[in-house]
Amino acid sequence: MTFKDLNIIPTILSALKAEGYENPTPIQENSIPIILDRHDLLACAQTGTGKTAAFAIPLLQLMAREAASDKNLGHSRNQPIEALILAPTRELALQIDESFHAYSRNLPIRHAVIFGGVSQHKQLNDLKARPAVLVATPGRLLDLIGQGLLDISKIKYFVLDEADRMLDMGFVNDVKKVVRLIPQQRQTLLFSATMPASIMQLAASLLHQPKTVQVNPVSSTAETVQQSVYMVGKEQKKLLLAQLLKETSADKTLVFTRTKHGADKLVRILVKSGITAAAIHGNKSQQARQRALGHFKAGEIKVLVATDIAARGIDIEQLPQVINYELPNIAETYVHRIGRTGRAGSPGLALSFCDREEAPYLKDIQKLIGFQVTVEEHPYALEQEVTYQPIHQAPGHAKGRSQQNSHKNRQQGQGARQKNNAPYGQQNSKERAQRNTKAYAAPEENFGAPGKSVNKGTEEQRNKNNNNYYKKRRQGQSANSHQPQNGYKQQSNLYQ
Repeated sequence: MTFKDLNIIPTILSALKAEGYENPTPIQENSIPIILDRHDLLACAQTGTGKTAAFAIPLLQLMAREAASDKNLGHSRNQPIEALILAPTRELALQIDESFHAYSRNLPIRHAVIFGGVSQHKQLNDLKARPAVLVATPGRLLDLIGQGLLDISKIKYFVLDEADRMLDMGFVNDVKKVVRLIPQQRQTLLFSATMPASIMQLAASLLHQPKTVQVNPVSSTAETVQQSVYMVGKEQKKLLLAQLLKETSADKTLVFTRTKHGADKLVRILVKSGITAAAIHGNKSQQARQRALGHFKAGEIKVLVATDIAARGIDIEQLPQVINYELPNIAETYVHRIGRTGRAGSPGLALSFCDREEAPYLKDIQKLIGFQVTVEEHPYALEQEVTYQPIHQAPGHAKGRSQQNSHKNRQQGQGARQKNNAPYGQQNSKERAQRNTKAYAAPEENFGAPGKSVNKGTEEQRNKNNNNYYKKRRQGQSANSHQPQNGYKQQSNLYQ
């Protein structure tokens, strides 16, 4: 199928041809006819499948029809804003505006973009030109409305792009404020890369008898992206990253971190290692972010380090490789991150680093995407070993000990495991039962504070032990001086 088969008007077809577009993607093929028929739409498709064109093309065509009947449309000084597109990030807003610019090159339809982090002066000048299409981030939009500088009361088309990211970033209340300011009689389009329950609830409150388009399973990843994970210690991650970047043939690599400070720190490490890199995150000025992104697209730097704020706003053709330096704690974010590579059917590579603390995140990700990510071997791999962590610390447990002796005792399994040299997780149930039986019959001074005692004998014996504990506490002694150290739990294998 071609765009011509979707009954796209010639002026837009010529613009699409100039951009090299001839065949619509599945999300475009399914969404464009619904929008042209003026239905509300709930669309779900993974990142990189052409969602922007899926709503920009039909909206421009609908407004072009009105332009044909009203020659002043797009030129009148009193023309209201007709289409409002909300985006979660500055980068995404800019890219949506660029798409409208490309597709409307042959149409008398003005467009503008507003976002925070920069002076509002230029944006106000753009608004004075009376654009028919406005792309905005929620914060700057509400700010200008609050100043009385912007009116959205005549909106006919409302688009919420990357709705799941909008909710993840805490913009749900801002979205509701915007909705209260626009007419109830409107056409609403909601696009999202994932479709969790929160999005369904939002859609129910915004859309009227919507048509639904879902071209991929919820939270799926592109088949063209090869995914793998490296189990590596936190301190060894920088060494592994430097090695992979020096060995890779990829000319561009997008690296994701969880924090802004972590992104800046990682850039300094890479530059010191002789690898050209720059960071892009919320603390950077808009000019700095655009400059870093421009250098990256031009191939002037090899690595761009980004936080999740920028994950949805980075659109780079033929990006060969994405690396999750730190796994996200929200599984859906993983889908958004690796969606930067493998776009439009091209092959891509997604590598992830996982330390001990991030093992639960990996488990959630694999549950979401429905398969086990391949574990790669490397020189800095974590050992598969059983470790122990304190569950609690009874009163006076560590008093009078040096850290060295305390650490040594934990390693050797003192107390309740003192007479059994095997690690707790390797003892069979019979041996544990025998050990526990001895512990229950231990002298009174072996028992700890109430509620933490290993004694499971008679009520009379437990009361006696408790009285003994409080007696020793009043005398300034520790009732736990000989308490068996049973306050350790076994951690499951990181790879399971």
